[in-house]
Amino acid sequence: MTELSDAEVARLERLARTRANMRGRRNPAVLPSKLARTAAFAPRKHGLSTDADFVRTYVVKPHAVVEVRGRELGTRHRDALIALFRLRAKRFETVGENGQVKGSVYRTDATWRDILKASGLTAHVNNLIVALRILEELRSVTMRVFTGTYDAYETAVAKGRLPSAGWSDGLIGSINWTGVNLDSEVSVTYGEWVRRTFETKNLVSVSADVYFGLKGDFARAWWPYIDSQPNHHYITLETLSEMVGRDYRTEPSKKRARFREDVVSAFNDMVRAGGLAEFELEASGPGRTKSYRVIYKHALPTAKQLDASDEIFGTQGELGLPNT
Repeated sequence: MTELSDAEVARLERLARTRANMRGRRNPAVLPSKLARTAAFAPRKHGLSTDADFVRTYVVKPHAVVEVRGRELGTRHRDALIALFRLRAKRFETVGENGQVKGSVYRTDATWRDILKASGLTAHVNNLIVALRILEELRSVTMRVFTGTYDAYETAVAKGRLPSAGWSDGLIGSINWTGVNLDSEVSVTYGEWVRRTFETKNLVSVSADVYFGLKGDFARAWWPYIDSQPNHHYITLETLSEMVGRDYRTEPSKKRARFREDVVSAFNDMVRAGGLAEFELEASGPGRTKSYRVIYKHALPTAKQLDASDEIFGTQGELGLPNT
């Protein structure tokens, strides 16, 4: 028997953890982990910068350092990605003239009706132009993703150097559609970084049912982060603020108090949508140095907490990995 490499062993271990931590999601979104844990999508639908010279770096320690170029992304752009990854990306090989495999691409094939339904939008032809515009805006953006540690990133930036290894690529490579009817076929091909993420299985599973059941922009910004880490049971307000491009520690008292109100509202939204069973905003420390964290309990048990694991994995193939 061929001995497995360290990378292959690590991949199998990730797969086992994925199986054990599945929460019985129906038709979840399967997406790269860094996209679930990034602040690159502003928590709003309107007032986004469309300046072609737009550049901003978003940091969520220690998970993701992402630079966005081309325009500002918001809730609707995250909605579109969640919908696409909910429909699954499939692997296609590219073949040269001599019949040899040159490479591979990952692509989501669906209909306009599928995309609108997965996005929580009404299946009406008037929504086609909205869906296409959002996809085209995603295609116009370049993301620079740094794969090293946050400490290495911070040290390099302080010295004016290029920080760590990484990728600079578009999330979407091309969009093709056969017509403008609801049942016309649509193909969305992903960029190189997304392809490599799928190849290495650096993926997480997020309940899209809960996501599209959320009403608030803050709740939609935070749910992928929370649901993609099933072994976590609390999150600090500092991390929540990073996820929406803010720094809670440096904000004035009134703004911080309003942010805590927004946090409570968003977590109530997650409970109402069926993602969380309960939560508590816990405070510790005196005065201005007081710190807060949200302690929460997931509404759905993990697979290792259930006896009927075959029901979870056997019916719809909800492994948290792309269909290949």
